[in-house]
Amino acid sequence: MAFKKYFFYTLCAWLIISVKPVLSQVAKPPKSIKIQVPPSTIIPGAARTDIYLELIKDKRVGLVINQSSTINVTPLLDTLLRLKINVVKILAPEHGFRGTADAGESIANGLDTKTKIPIVSLYGDHKQPSKQDLSNIDVLVFDLQDVGVRFYTYVGTLHYVMLAAALNNKELIVLDRPNPNGFYVDGPLPEKNNHSFVCMHPVPVVHGLTIAEYAQMINGEHWIEENDPKLNPNVGDPLYCNLTVVPCKFYNHTRHYTLPIKPSPNLPNSTSIYLYPQLCWFEGTVVSLGRGTDKPFQQFGHPKLQNYSYSFIPKPTAGAKNPPCNGEKCFGRDLSEIPLQELENTKLINLSYLLEAYKNSSDKSHFFNPFFSVLAGGKTLQEQIEKGMTESEIRKTWEPALAAFKIMRKRYLLYPE
Repeated sequence: MAFKKYFFYTLCAWLIISVKPVLSQVAKPPKSIKIQVPPSTIIPGAARTDIYLELIKDKRVGLVINQSSTINVTPLLDTLLRLKINVVKILAPEHGFRGTADAGESIANGLDTKTKIPIVSLYGDHKQPSKQDLSNIDVLVFDLQDVGVRFYTYVGTLHYVMLAAALNNKELIVLDRPNPNGFYVDGPLPEKNNHSFVCMHPVPVVHGLTIAEYAQMINGEHWIEENDPKLNPNVGDPLYCNLTVVPCKFYNHTRHYTLPIKPSPNLPNSTSIYLYPQLCWFEGTVVSLGRGTDKPFQQFGHPKLQNYSYSFIPKPTAGAKNPPCNGEKCFGRDLSEIPLQELENTKLINLSYLLEAYKNSSDKSHFFNPFFSVLAGGKTLQEQIEKGMTESEIRKTWEPALAAFKIMRKRYLLYPE
């Protein structure tokens, strides 16, 4: 009996001694494995100066920028000048270098009042930089905050800058920024031969790409071909932009990003940015989407919409000097109180607002204007609404082209989904 007890205790001791080191190895990961948790703050490409400063050092630099082009709260221009970068020209998109001009407002060339650097407007009749514009530039740096919607004209500016860079043998560096609508892809693709500054490429209304991913797609899909022999002596040959992208850090397409600076005058907050692809359709109708109020792109209404108790009155404001329905009492809906999480979780373009407004219009024959088909990339959507098709019926017609685009899109992604 005593022998059995001795054997039992000896066996237990041996097991404890033998197993303990194994337990320690399981509990503590090897020193070579580093468990890293990404910080909550996404770092835009502009802030990653360690990557791109060497690429522009000792070169004459042209900046495609506006008020959204910052490193933290400091304008990118100020940072580069402090670092002794030779910035020789600013090229400004719609809304201007300071981002205060109305949508569609013509902007003249000029000088930056602070630095005296020349500013070239890339809007109106001069969307593409000319050979003269680029004559004293070695490298272009593009840093604009896009919102991931086909209507938004900054991708049009990107296209023309890439075309000009390709035709004039200039380098282009795109400093990437997160896409606040980059967590989904939805909407109709344009029909053939429906090309405009708000419908530059065959992409859906919400394309789910950052500006740098979009630039890669423009290059990869040969969308900057120029068929004018005066501009391109090698008509028929693919044009490529000498493109470098500086990606964001700690960003992916599932993360939601709050813009630190409004990208244009009438997108003041995340609610307006999420609702932008839902409400911008009203630009092609008689309905006001809130320009000239404190809730642009967060409400809609018109004096002759029926069955609504909510109302607002548009008045001239900064960024909306002559808003639609100026001074008229508009009846419609206030969408500003929709929780952000609800807008983030939907991941679809909500057509119900447009269909509802059309249904409640007292004069359907004058509801749409010609700009609607420009926004939609063709006449099909208007015809579907006028026929009384439901949202689900309309959405089914988008599916084949959307599926094909999503496959193509994956080739150009810089970040996980």
